[in-house]
Amino acid sequence: MSTQEKARALMMRHYQLIKNRQQSMLGRAGEELGLPGEVSHYWNPIQGKIDPTTRITYDRSSATMS
Repeated sequence: MSTQEKARALMMRHYQLIKNRQQSMLGRAGEELGLPGEVSHYWNPIQGKIDPTTRITYDRSSATMS
């Protein structure tokens, strides 16, 4: 696997993690509010790019456990 392929795989994995985190949080919030299950399947990237606000909100935290 070339360096370029590894970088692409890493980027795609990161994209999927953000997407999954957003959908699970939307699902939990929807359950608490009594909304239908389709709410958690919302995903609206523009041309395959994650909105910067969404990236900041649902990306991994820089905080660590000691």
